[in-house]
Amino acid sequence: MKLILRTDLAGLGKRGDVVDVADGHARNFLLPKGHAIMASDGAISQAKAMRRARDLRDAADRESAQTIASALVARTIIVKSKAGAEGRLFGSVTTADIADAIHEQAKISIDRKKLHIDPIKTLGTYSVSVKLHSDVQFPVSVEVVKA
Repeated sequence: MKLILRTDLAGLGKRGDVVDVADGHARNFLLPKGHAIMASDGAISQAKAMRRARDLRDAADRESAQTIASALVARTIIVKSKAGAEGRLFGSVTTADIADAIHEQAKISIDRKKLHIDPIKTLGTYSVSVKLHSDVQFPVSVEVVKA
């Protein structure tokens, strides 16, 4: 059955794509949930417009993500945290702490969900992975210092 996707679905396609799926999958999941519509001639031309708009928006998002990446890769973000004598933190440094520090020091707002870290529980320098776009992933150097 030919359908046009209304949402991005992992393993199936992106919004505006014309896909061919099994009848049962279409009737039982995609159509009732509103993830897809039936593909008619008029709907297919509308899907082409949706894909063009998606591609333009995706290119703009990728370009802005690369601009942010070039600004942050060269910097070291300093996060202050309370620590004991041996350098162990009271608590840990979270993605929200790092996002706030980036906003304060670089004047760039990044959603904390775009940051990927292992638990930071001691003082030192760490590499934090940032994924702003599916094609743009980069490391940011974060130095945790005693407050």
